[in-house]
Amino acid sequence: MKTIRLHPGKERAVLRRHPWIFAGAIARGSADSGETVRVESHDGQLLGWAAYSPASQIRLRMWSFDPAQRIDRDFLLERVRASIERRRELGIDLRAARLVWGEADGLPGFVVDRFADVAVVQLLSAGAERWREALLEALRECLPGLRIHERSDVGVREREGLAGRSGWLHGDGDSRVDIEEHGMRLHVDVATGHKTGFYLDQRDNRLRLRELVREQGLRRVLNCYGYTGGFTLAALAGGASEVITVDSSAPALALAAEHLRDNGFDASRNPLRQADVGRVLRELREAAERFDAIVLDPPKLAPTVAQAPRATRAYKDINRLALGLLRPGGWLFTFSCSGGIDAPLFQSVVAGAAVDAGRDADIVQRVGAAPDHPLLLSFPEGEYLKGLLLRAR
Repeated sequence: MKTIRLHPGKERAVLRRHPWIFAGAIARGSADSGETVRVESHDGQLLGWAAYSPASQIRLRMWSFDPAQRIDRDFLLERVRASIERRRELGIDLRAARLVWGEADGLPGFVVDRFADVAVVQLLSAGAERWREALLEALRECLPGLRIHERSDVGVREREGLAGRSGWLHGDGDSRVDIEEHGMRLHVDVATGHKTGFYLDQRDNRLRLRELVREQGLRRVLNCYGYTGGFTLAALAGGASEVITVDSSAPALALAAEHLRDNGFDASRNPLRQADVGRVLRELREAAERFDAIVLDPPKLAPTVAQAPRATRAYKDINRLALGLLRPGGWLFTFSCSGGIDAPLFQSVVAGAAVDAGRDADIVQRVGAAPDHPLLLSFPEGEYLKGLLLRAR
């Protein structure tokens, strides 16, 4: 097995069980794409086993920190089985959940979301790609009878030197499936929907909005970047009388219209607007519209730290406009899923937006991804979804 030797001092993160080692930390050694390598400190101390990625700045992704561990098919099977079992022990409905979450589950670059009888997989790292067949075999053994669809059609694969891939890997048929979330019927297209088809990570936050609408008697809600209407359904289920949903995607809004109809809500009283969110927020400001609650759930604006300056300007602008549209005592549910913007920076940006809007607001709750998206203590980069529930004074 090939050995990668680190520069002096660069072993500290590994000893804290951080799963990434960057190119600049490597003193010598190389390997083929995805090859399993032995990782040593500058003085030869064995630190663990990793997958090597010659194309990525994240040059090594740790499989294991155990010197005695063998990285083989049995290892991968046990990791997949343990990931699913952890979620079962938490009482998560495994019929619509993230079952494997990359580094957080000790399987860097391997993601599995389940929607009814379909498991949607992403192989996002060189190591996961190299072990493709073994990982899929492990998934089939742990979840027999499920169809498997790949959605490795994302930009992160390019940074790993890998081409995008998508399509059926096991089974076939209709790519659209139905799931249930808190009593709401939802349609998911695993072939064409965003990411793996649906944003499972917002499950608990949608329920929180539903409870808030019911408890506070909120009537008028604005859902920005509404996608297929998950937050819209939550607000209506909580008793809202009108929800305006804004998104730039016509197919997403067509599916949102189906969701309204199939869950018994009046589409004529809950407008779906295909438009740029910033433009709509400005139009609503000019019309002196006011809302009891607003949801801002934009797409990823800063995948890396280098893109943060531009993204913070965009986050500040939409939050400033949204805060200005709230009635006194109104609620803002605002999110960032950008890996390049951490929670303190996001709060700082929203605070600046409130100052510019001339509004004071309280942080009632900080929220993140649902527990089927675990946050590994030694891997803070896994906290990609940051949310603030604010109440305007």
